[in-house]
Amino acid sequence: MSRVLVTGSAGRLGRSVVTALAAAGHEVVGVDRAPGTPPEAAVAFPADLTDTGEAFEVMARFRPESVIHLAAIATPFSAPESVIFKVNTQLAFNVCEASAAMGVAGVVIASSPTVIGYGAPGGWAPSYLPIDEEHPVKPWNAYNLSKVVVEQTMKAFATASGTRMAAVRPCFVIPPEEWAGAPTQSGHTVRERLDRPELGGVSLFNYIDARDAADLITVLTEALPELPTGEVFFAGAADALARKPLADLLPQVVPGTEPFAAGLTGTLPAFSTVKAERLLGWRPRRSWRSELKENGD
Repeated sequence: MSRVLVTGSAGRLGRSVVTALAAAGHEVVGVDRAPGTPPEAAVAFPADLTDTGEAFEVMARFRPESVIHLAAIATPFSAPESVIFKVNTQLAFNVCEASAAMGVAGVVIASSPTVIGYGAPGGWAPSYLPIDEEHPVKPWNAYNLSKVVVEQTMKAFATASGTRMAAVRPCFVIPPEEWAGAPTQSGHTVRERLDRPELGGVSLFNYIDARDAADLITVLTEALPELPTGEVFFAGAADALARKPLADLLPQVVPGTEPFAAGLTGTLPAFSTVKAERLLGWRPRRSWRSELKENGD
């Protein structure tokens, strides 16, 4: 059993990550300014990691073998643009710097699929579909720009230190309570996103069950010593959050996808997780088709 420190442990993804790591036999230290860290954590510790001194203090106090960095302003436009950029980049820099300085063996940080730039007000089209980790990034707001910087910060510290590091780009995260009808991070329910394609279409109908994303993060944390440092992985469901094939829907809601969407027949999603399957042996196990069953689907 190793000690794993999870930042943002009370968040919609953090709660599932704490639970998954504890179930895998790890001693989990949850760090979050907000209450709500699951009881499976051995410790729930409040700290403001935008403060460099507090970040170093947390690492020195708990001496984790691994760090999972999820803490962030997690929703675009939910705060002033300058605040989102400052908070997210400062958090990542402080966590990476303190982890490397304190001899943490491995760090996994949360990025976002939004780095590729979908939803840009001036228009956007993919270079190809399905989208994988080699797709060009094209940030256009403070949130996705901050996530590009977060990834580059991780890679810089991975290059300069002996700490093994990686990033995960979780698709639209849906924790268990949101399958039961609680509002998602966009303010709509899952059912509304299914019933109104214009809602999910902006993000190319991507999603992932929080528990599947947590499983990937757990596997990745344990695999870091055997992987090239600085890798980036998409974490998405095996299907799209849509009632019709994306070959039909995407051209309707995202102009410019017509040349690439034809191959997305059946339930195929717009984001590929082939890399995670190839390097980690991970596959998503949950779908909206099974998770919403009790609600009438």
